[in-house]
Amino acid sequence: MRGSASLLRGVRGRVLRRDVGIQFMTRQYGTISALSVQGVFPSSAFDNALSATGTRTNWTREEIKEIYEKPLMQLAFAAGTIHRKFHNPSAIQMCTLMNIKTGGCSEDCSYCAQSSRYATGLKASKMVDVDSVLSAARIAKDNGSTRFCMGAAWRDMRGRKNGLKNIKSMVEGVRGMGMEVCVTLGMIDGEQAKELKNAGLTAYNHNVDTSREFYPSVISTRTYDERLQTLAHVREAGLNVCTGGILGLGEQKKDHVGLIHTVATLPAHPESFPVNTLVPIKGTPLGDREPAPFDNTLRTIATARMVMPKTIIRLAAGRTALSEEQQVLCFMAGANAVFTGEKMLTTECNGWDEDRVIFDKWGLRPMESFEVEALREGLKGGSVKGSPILEAKENKQSEITI
Repeated sequence: MRGSASLLRGVRGRVLRRDVGIQFMTRQYGTISALSVQGVFPSSAFDNALSATGTRTNWTREEIKEIYEKPLMQLAFAAGTIHRKFHNPSAIQMCTLMNIKTGGCSEDCSYCAQSSRYATGLKASKMVDVDSVLSAARIAKDNGSTRFCMGAAWRDMRGRKNGLKNIKSMVEGVRGMGMEVCVTLGMIDGEQAKELKNAGLTAYNHNVDTSREFYPSVISTRTYDERLQTLAHVREAGLNVCTGGILGLGEQKKDHVGLIHTVATLPAHPESFPVNTLVPIKGTPLGDREPAPFDNTLRTIATARMVMPKTIIRLAAGRTALSEEQQVLCFMAGANAVFTGEKMLTTECNGWDEDRVIFDKWGLRPMESFEVEALREGLKGGSVKGSPILEAKENKQSEITI
């Protein structure tokens, strides 16, 4: 071969050009065969993500941008391939979220109905009692939810010793039902995180919302670094980190890249990455915004799956605006958790009955409590099996292998 190209003569006397590192197809007797020449070109970030066998936390923005900007069908298919390598593609975690303290928050988050700064018609209330929470958790469990999340509308936990005591009782009670437990309580310090961990808490949610650059356009009363500090306290206490963002705040696509870059370069990837789309609420500064386009949601989910292959990616607020087919596209591209039940914090939520219909039609099933941890243990042994939970499930039904 001379130089970087050679001439190949086809079976019908046609001359074909072959460049190093590029694969061509030639027709031979009615069939297609591939001619491939090995090149020495460096692998792209997309190729590296597709061939990953584990996680990495040294992603650059340029690498994530390259992945994010791939043609959407190519990106979604690749993300689905990665998803099937690290997760059971038919298992969707069903989470129920309860607002245990509504409204009256001093923060100025531009999207939130619970801020005391905006006239949204939401009435502030005191924290609900422990028994009410445990009753709601039982209903959620009976309907198939295996993770119960509790949220309180305030800035932080300072001076809330009695509140923390009650929340720990809630955590202990829900965990005693065999469910995973998550809370979102604003900023917490290291000692508070340890107390929650000792009470049996599984995960702590504290979203970073968007990219560092766009963040000041949305919130002024809490800094980006304060959010990251809370996540550090959570991680140091041994709790699972749940952190994600909101699409449709007026950000640009570069901010989706920035959001993913923030969470993918934490000391360890979050256990859960919620993808919310803005639900505009009248009275808030973002109350008149147009809905975010669906392709932004799908592209963000697919990119996050490729960059954080072991993380649970959660379809969160705004799912009610998605069609059944759009939701399934998200599942195929790597989303494997939803919020389900009677309500989100202050907005509508897809119900259990609705989700059962979708799951039955598309061959999906609710994830067991702590199934992801069992799956990860199986992966350490080189197989997605290796756990009683998964093996039992596989005996009951065949898995999706598309």
